[in-house]
Amino acid sequence: MAPYVHQSPTKSGSVRVRVVWSRVGGKRQMTHVGTARSAEALEDLKAIGKEMISAGQGELDLVISADQDDASFTPRVGVVLEEVGSKTTYLWESLNAAYRALGFHKAAGGDEVFRDLVLARIIEPGSKADAVRVCDEAGYPTRSYPTIMRRLKLYSADGWRQAMASACARHADLGPKTLVLFDVTTLFWESDQGDDLRKPGFSKERRLEPQVTVGLLATADGFPLQIAAYEGNKAEIQTMLPTLADFCKVHDITDMVVVADSGMNSTGNIRALEKAGLWFILGGKMTEVPYQIDRWHEQNPGKQMPDGLILTQPWPASRSDGRRDATRFYRYCADHAKRTLRGIDEQVRKAEDAVAGRRPVKNNKYVRLTGGSKTVNRSLEARARKLAGIKAYETNIPNPDPEFIVRSYRQLGQIEKSFRMSKSDLKARPAWVYSRPSIEAHLTIVFTALAVSRWIEETTEWSIKKYVKTLRRYRTTYVMVGDRQLPAEKPIPADIANILTLVTQRTRG
Repeated sequence: MAPYVHQSPTKSGSVRVRVVWSRVGGKRQMTHVGTARSAEALEDLKAIGKEMISAGQGELDLVISADQDDASFTPRVGVVLEEVGSKTTYLWESLNAAYRALGFHKAAGGDEVFRDLVLARIIEPGSKADAVRVCDEAGYPTRSYPTIMRRLKLYSADGWRQAMASACARHADLGPKTLVLFDVTTLFWESDQGDDLRKPGFSKERRLEPQVTVGLLATADGFPLQIAAYEGNKAEIQTMLPTLADFCKVHDITDMVVVADSGMNSTGNIRALEKAGLWFILGGKMTEVPYQIDRWHEQNPGKQMPDGLILTQPWPASRSDGRRDATRFYRYCADHAKRTLRGIDEQVRKAEDAVAGRRPVKNNKYVRLTGGSKTVNRSLEARARKLAGIKAYETNIPNPDPEFIVRSYRQLGQIEKSFRMSKSDLKARPAWVYSRPSIEAHLTIVFTALAVSRWIEETTEWSIKKYVKTLRRYRTTYVMVGDRQLPAEKPIPADIANILTLVTQRTRG
């Protein structure tokens, strides 16, 4: 049979072009030419295929070995194509589609440098100089490093950061009593030199270096809404209200439910939330055994609390409180109790050894020092055992459903996931920037990259790490055929084509 150009549709809607050379035993011997996404590209690839068929028909170019007895000798007939460049088209264009779908292109006024920094951080996070390299390797060159550094002052401006946050808020479609999550983390520098923003303070990683405190506001599924940087020595409990106040002012919100852990629970914060007219679900603090817990044990002597038991304690407001009525819930988890009791047993054993002089006294809360004597604090041990496995919640939502309160509080795991993504996948720690504008610009880029990443994960159900690693392998290669530059692509598997279809459909929707 004579060679011919064969074309067939792919699941992604493109057209695959091949040259069929022969058919032996029902199997075709083919050479892949490329994949076309447009009628013009299809005609170009068909022209390449025809050139491949006709190449060398007037002459036979045989490269013969000097050793005619060489068994590895094979004649070679074909066309040599000159590669002039390549791009990670699937990866870059799909990330760019997500960036535009979230409204960041309009929010940034079409600033392509900012977009390039965001996409480069998702593909391979690093310094701003690394971003230039990542863009070049992806086949989408950006501006020079000096230009990028000059732009950072623009990206740190309040208006710019608010524009990105507003785009996220529009995507989240905030409404009455929308559930928003708040949490705090710290980012440190490997340096002993601080300034007005980078200061040593309480570190969740137990470090002494200068740091910044970062507050993140997110939706119930972890999609970021706002990020804010504070001095490294600012108490975490003092970061929630400024972040919420700024967010409510920008978006004119007066009615939403704020969810935060017990570290944000203070009389001052609760009064401020009430004054702002906001609802809250906060982790509760238990310095003593609550009345409801004692009462249950009195009514059920010698019994173990059933797993999932929720006890309710009304918290009515007096005239002088200046707040609405609230409710406290206490939930018992058997698995958590087992882990906690094992820890208590270990600490008490160490305390007993310390009291007996068998080990030195270290930081052990169960050792009571009175003058020169040491005793085991049995009252503290009894209280800890009674509270083992119990989690407290506080809310001012009227007539709250206990399961809803517990379920909403557990959504804080989503914002913790966002923090983990920003620290690991996006490497948020600003190790290469030091001035306040540069740090705030860096956090704005990370915030935007986090939003795009969460959008991709929600759409594809792939982790952003898997998404980037998979699509980065597929590049569009550009070759010269005569005086024409034409694209050629390796066909993508069906599962990846389906993933790209999901992204395409959602961006169009």
